[in-house]
Amino acid sequence: MEDQPPRYSMLEAAGWPEDECLQSATNVNNDGRVEVNLDSKVCKTVAKLIQIPREEQTPPSIPDHAEFAGCDIQLNIVIQVVGSRGDVQPFIALGNELQRYGHRVRLATHGLFESFVLESGLEFYPIGGDPSELMAYMVKNPGLIPQMKSLRDGEIQRKRAMVAEMLQGCWNSCINDDPISKAPFVADAIIANPPSFAHVHCAQALSIPLHLMFTMPWSSTRAFPHPLANLKYSNTEPKIANYISYGIVEWMTWQGLGDIINEWRSTLDLEPVPGTEAPSLADTLKIPFTYCWSPSLMPKPSDWSSNIDVCGFFFRSLPEYTPPSDLDTFLRRGSPPVYIGFGSIVIEDPVAMTKIIKRVVRSLGIRAIVSRGWSNIGDSVSDEQIFYLGDCPHEWLFQHVLAVVHHGGAGTTACGLRFGRSTTIIPFFGDQLFWGNMVASCGLGPKPIPYRSLTSDNLAAAIQFCLQPEAQSAARDVANRMTHENGVAAAVASFHRNLPLDDMRCHALNSEPAVWRLKTSSKTHIHLSKIAAEVLVDHHRLKMNDLQPYHVRPIYIQNRRWDPVTGTASSLITTGTDMLKATGDIVYRPYVEFSRAPTNQAERAYPESSRSQSLDNASVIETASVDSSATTKPSRLRNTGVAMGGSAKSLGKAVGVWYKGMLIDMPLAAAEGLRAVPRLYGDEVKDHGIVTDWKSGATFAGKNFVHGISDGFSDIFNQPYNGGQEEGAKGVMKGIAKGTLGVTTKVSSAALGLVAYPAHGIMKSLYVATHSKTRKRVLQARVREAKYLAEHSPKAQGNRQAIIRNFEAVYRNPVRTASSSS
Repeated sequence: MEDQPPRYSMLEAAGWPEDECLQSATNVNNDGRVEVNLDSKVCKTVAKLIQIPREEQTPPSIPDHAEFAGCDIQLNIVIQVVGSRGDVQPFIALGNELQRYGHRVRLATHGLFESFVLESGLEFYPIGGDPSELMAYMVKNPGLIPQMKSLRDGEIQRKRAMVAEMLQGCWNSCINDDPISKAPFVADAIIANPPSFAHVHCAQALSIPLHLMFTMPWSSTRAFPHPLANLKYSNTEPKIANYISYGIVEWMTWQGLGDIINEWRSTLDLEPVPGTEAPSLADTLKIPFTYCWSPSLMPKPSDWSSNIDVCGFFFRSLPEYTPPSDLDTFLRRGSPPVYIGFGSIVIEDPVAMTKIIKRVVRSLGIRAIVSRGWSNIGDSVSDEQIFYLGDCPHEWLFQHVLAVVHHGGAGTTACGLRFGRSTTIIPFFGDQLFWGNMVASCGLGPKPIPYRSLTSDNLAAAIQFCLQPEAQSAARDVANRMTHENGVAAAVASFHRNLPLDDMRCHALNSEPAVWRLKTSSKTHIHLSKIAAEVLVDHHRLKMNDLQPYHVRPIYIQNRRWDPVTGTASSLITTGTDMLKATGDIVYRPYVEFSRAPTNQAERAYPESSRSQSLDNASVIETASVDSSATTKPSRLRNTGVAMGGSAKSLGKAVGVWYKGMLIDMPLAAAEGLRAVPRLYGDEVKDHGIVTDWKSGATFAGKNFVHGISDGFSDIFNQPYNGGQEEGAKGVMKGIAKGTLGVTTKVSSAALGLVAYPAHGIMKSLYVATHSKTRKRVLQARVREAKYLAEHSPKAQGNRQAIIRNFEAVYRNPVRTASSSS
């Protein structure tokens, strides 16, 4: 079972077992995009799960970022980034801009970039993962489906292990001390790029704000398809096909990663995410999203809501750089060269790439700077026509070249356009083709040449295109327009605008975020920061036991049902699958325990000693031989006991799964499905809130019963009347059908919900009560940081009396507290 190649999805890659249905729906092109056949059964099924909102007739207003630029609360912000150096660099610029507002910023990414981050003045936290290995894998498997060679070589298993490592690393980055200074840190907000995957789950575990930022479109739109999807369809309207493509790519990604993420979520005491909800979490939860490309290249689509912004490229300040003497001499010696480089891309055959580049440069008679990058392209010795370059800041270098040829990473593309350089893009995977098409559509360079299609002839033609006056002029025009944009400042303003600042503010120290709440006698709450709470405890104004965690931005992931048939069916399938797994464990667990049993007498007698190299092996064997008869039997009994215990536990789990499925999950699915039926014919379904515990479950059941009975019976009369007013006799007939269906489904949901919703709430309460390890760890981390701040922070030392005075004023006047918390 464990030897079978598991499904996998990493960044833009996902591994699938060879499945005929899936293969009929998707194929990988040479450019790395997935050919998605919307006419296939798989895609049609997935498309039914994607809610397509009505198209807006007028574009949404774009907020004035300058209006929201200010933020007087100083936060601990962790920025989680998975990817190459080009993915990390824009977030360094973002982190530096956030520091200007007094925020403490930690950038969590791969260990390879530690010095790069620390030299910028940001805190660094390693999340694991090897970006060079990732880049090599992505070059070999540029689309969403890996090649069979990768499956046979076991690369998918290694990438899945890497994903699990990075998920845990991202969580640790939210609550662990600084690796260098040992200063405690607990995140107050998270900024992340989507491929980091852990973001929404970390935010849910901490109940803090989350903001996603990315370099390519990741939010559903009718304007253009997902950058990783090449759509094929016959009967679907083009705008709808574009919109659906985002959901299908997300669904494919979840198919490979879902089991890893849900297994990791269990370690955070979070419930599993339903497979129908996971691909659209960001959209369902309305998580703020900022895209860091220039709106002068591609404006914000009209169907993106107000929580999505297009702010401009993220540029860091121009670095102070003195070129080495040989590079300086080469630049001064002749005409401006063309830059050719592929950065952190790990190319399969760098020798062949070197031959192509040399052949093109010689044939065109141009001068070139060739960046060796992670693939070590080029020769060891430069000449008068070609200079082989090591590490050099693009911000400096691109000011001294005539055109640029590269892989199409967002950061490299932005840097070339910033300095008005015409561009040829050789995409390998991911968003690179998207940027290549963007550059070509604006006349800044030729059409992108996919890496596997690159030849000396098409590369030579592409460079010649870039050297034409028209391309050079178009690039300069874009650069001039970009000088009026400040993407980093706009992104920070977008981040601040989407924060619930009024809810985050500490009532005793306004510049600090609240993490505790104190319930007063008047049943209102006072919100306190870590510093304020520690000061108040030190001065005996309150005890730590008086405080409860304050959830600034709680995240609730619901398993929505669209109708009673599919809802009940999916619940039945889930229950059956869980029961099969638990039943299988009744046999499998004893086998695992017995397979772990020691294999020799020495191990049985002294298992720890047999693993230690510090002990004398002869003495261990001698001791074991003397007492082998005394130790073998207890060892076997012990293993048998453990095995039987595991089997009994699995049996109990199977029984529990059955009872939960039959008595809670399926009735709940049926009640929710019946409640959702009016939505299918255009009626509004009342929102009764979210079930989070037994109390909210009972409240939900009561509201659903009252509204279900009253609305259901009133529909018998209202629906025909309203239909007749709108469509005459035809509308009356439709109204009779709607009224009949409405009274059946609403009344049935009301009755069934009286049992289902309270039971669901009780299960929620039991789950929270029995899964408290993560909450305790977060509380301990916050207490530890509070003690550290009270001792080392100038803010704590200088504001002690003000904290006490503000607290006492608020405590005496709870009306003020309630108004400030609203």
